[in-house]
Amino acid sequence: MAQTTARTGALAAPLRVDVESRPSASLWHDAWRRLRRNRAAVTGLVFIAFLFFIAATADVLAPYPYTAQNTAIVDQAPSAAHWFGTDELGRDLLSRLMRGARISLAVGIIVQVLILLIGVPVGAIAGYFGGKVDTLLMRIVDVMYSFPDLLLVIIVMTALRAATAQPDASGPLRALASADALFGGLLGVFVSLALISWLTVARLVRGQILSLKHKEFVTAATAMGASHTRIMRVHLIPNVLAPIIVAATFGIPRAIIIEAALSFIGLGVQAPETSWGVMILSGYNALQSHPHLLFFPAAALSLTVLAYNFFGDGLRDALDPWMKR
Repeated sequence: MAQTTARTGALAAPLRVDVESRPSASLWHDAWRRLRRNRAAVTGLVFIAFLFFIAATADVLAPYPYTAQNTAIVDQAPSAAHWFGTDELGRDLLSRLMRGARISLAVGIIVQVLILLIGVPVGAIAGYFGGKVDTLLMRIVDVMYSFPDLLLVIIVMTALRAATAQPDASGPLRALASADALFGGLLGVFVSLALISWLTVARLVRGQILSLKHKEFVTAATAMGASHTRIMRVHLIPNVLAPIIVAATFGIPRAIIIEAALSFIGLGVQAPETSWGVMILSGYNALQSHPHLLFFPAAALSLTVLAYNFFGDGLRDALDPWMKR
């Protein structure tokens, strides 16, 4: 734009301002850019993707059927024919490990979905409405927190299995029995883990909603006549997705560990299905004579939990706006 000088009144050269053009980026784009700089998080993400690939293609890539038995090669050490060796029944350990990855990942994902379906609505309703509704829901959460987790899991699983094991079961019990058989005896694991884990998510969402419900954009939506359901669904819950995603990422390895512990004590997956917890139990019983039976499933479980923790830490930092450089 042309300007005149103060003394002569002559036109000065137009003022040129070079502004560095940078495309606008959303929160998720910035988060992905920051996440890629975290080598530990990227390594964890690559391992998780590889694990999902193995779980999805286990039936195709496994060198042997995971239930195939050969008593001539019982407790065989790792070899060219059986890379991870064989177990006490002559079954290929690598094939069973790949099958166990499917079970463990299914437990982690399905349990997290159930947790979010319960915890997010409860936390959002308690934080948004407040008052007596908040007090009632939070006292229910406090009561649930008072129960020992392992005791509650054992009670739920034994009661559910006793109800579905009745030969004359009909109606809802027959449907539950069919669903339990479809998931290899893991229905009780899903239900019990969801019951003990949604409490943390509910409190997290409640705290986030309490800090957002008095913001200007919520006041504007209320003034425009938006309903309570629309305000929570469109304006509040999308703004708390980042901590919810991080909580779910950390919750998946916790569910995997609990399932392995339940399978270790005989309350997990039912034969002929297998999981890493069942394999760790078999390896523990033969630890001194055949340590490879314990090493490989324990290593798979440890690496999976470690990868999720690395990825969760990186995702938490990437989604934190204060981490922006």
